[in-house]
Amino acid sequence: MPEIGSGGQEIRIRDESGAFRVIYVAKFAGTVYVLPCFQKKTQKTNKTDLDLAIKRYGDLVKEIRP
Repeated sequence: MPEIGSGGQEIRIRDESGAFRVIYVAKFAGTVYVLPCFQKKTQKTNKTDLDLAIKRYGDLVKEIRP
C-alpha cells in the first residue's frame, strides 16, 4: 500500500462475519507495526481508515527516526 508509506502492507481477511483489513509495516528494526485494523463495510476502503493509517505511519517514522 504505497499510499500509506514505504513498506505499507495490507492483510485481507474474509469470513462469515464479514471482511476485515489489517494495515501494517514491517520494515523498521525487525518489528511488525500494526497501523489500523478494521471491518470493511463497503468494497472501497474508507478514507478515514486510510487517513488514520497514513497518520500513524508518519508518527511511527518520527518516533523511530527523530
